[in-house]
Amino acid sequence: MPRFPWRAVLAAMAFLMAAFGAAAQSPAPPASAQGPLRLIVPFTPGTGIDLIARTVGPRLGERLGRPVVVDNRAGASGNIGTEAVVRSPANGSTLLVSVNTLVMNRSLYPQLPFDPVKDLVPVSLTSWGQLLLVASPRTGYKTVGDLINAARKRPGAINYASPGVGTPHHLSMELFKASSHVFLTHIPYRGTGPAVTDLLGGQVDVMFLPIHVALPHIKAGKLVALGIGSEHRHHLLPQVPTLAEAGAGKINVDMWYGIFAPPGTTPDYVARLNHELKDILSMPEVRTAFETQGMDPATSTPEEFHRLVEQDAERWAQLIKSQNIRAD
Repeated sequence: MPRFPWRAVLAAMAFLMAAFGAAAQSPAPPASAQGPLRLIVPFTPGTGIDLIARTVGPRLGERLGRPVVVDNRAGASGNIGTEAVVRSPANGSTLLVSVNTLVMNRSLYPQLPFDPVKDLVPVSLTSWGQLLLVASPRTGYKTVGDLINAARKRPGAINYASPGVGTPHHLSMELFKASSHVFLTHIPYRGTGPAVTDLLGGQVDVMFLPIHVALPHIKAGKLVALGIGSEHRHHLLPQVPTLAEAGAGKINVDMWYGIFAPPGTTPDYVARLNHELKDILSMPEVRTAFETQGMDPATSTPEEFHRLVEQDAERWAQLIKSQNIRAD
């Protein structure tokens, strides 16, 4: 009589148990999640946030088995796109890709019909970006000390540009002013482009800019890098001191970028997204795409990201209140 194939049966059972275990470790999207996954970017195309969405999105879609659509919902310093995610169903079909402007807006716009900190579910940190304090060559400033000395001699005579009230560029300079005990006049613009144009033309004196925006102009001799608002020097500009090294005080204005889900999104699905994003952000091609834009890839657990968001919200709230900064 032929022998019963016990070994084959046991092997098949072991395979099925392993497959079941793997599936249990990777929760599927909510049952209602169908169609495209929408990544809402609350700013215009071409920004660092937009780059994150368009780099990470397709890879995340492949892992979830869903097409991805990047939806730029610019306006009101990011509040329009953010509210769209806050109001979206928690069915796994919508995510927000944002920057720390999110927590600044909480204090700048106290009348918002939503809380940008409490009404979103942090999924993962994606990267960090640094801001450089730069000057027009026409000013003659070579160091942070030059700027501080000139500002103390002529309070208010020196002006600085920003892409708008409440942007990281604006609040970073307000923190610099408070730490250095100087007064500079704020010239807000509608976007980074026109602000940089006037900075290059000498119509404004100084500004905080992301590294990837400032670097070409620094290399061309059209801007002077005075200091970096971070705890460490940056490998793209190792000769530029931190603001602390330059004597301006301990000023860390690093920008974080990350991904959020609508309120009510299940912890299991958030954990699944976090796991996939961690793998995606470790890919060499993703790291290269980020680094060429002056961003350093980073990951976190949802809990770590939540703590970062809350702590940063409190830090900027204190500055906004002490400097009496208003968004209107």
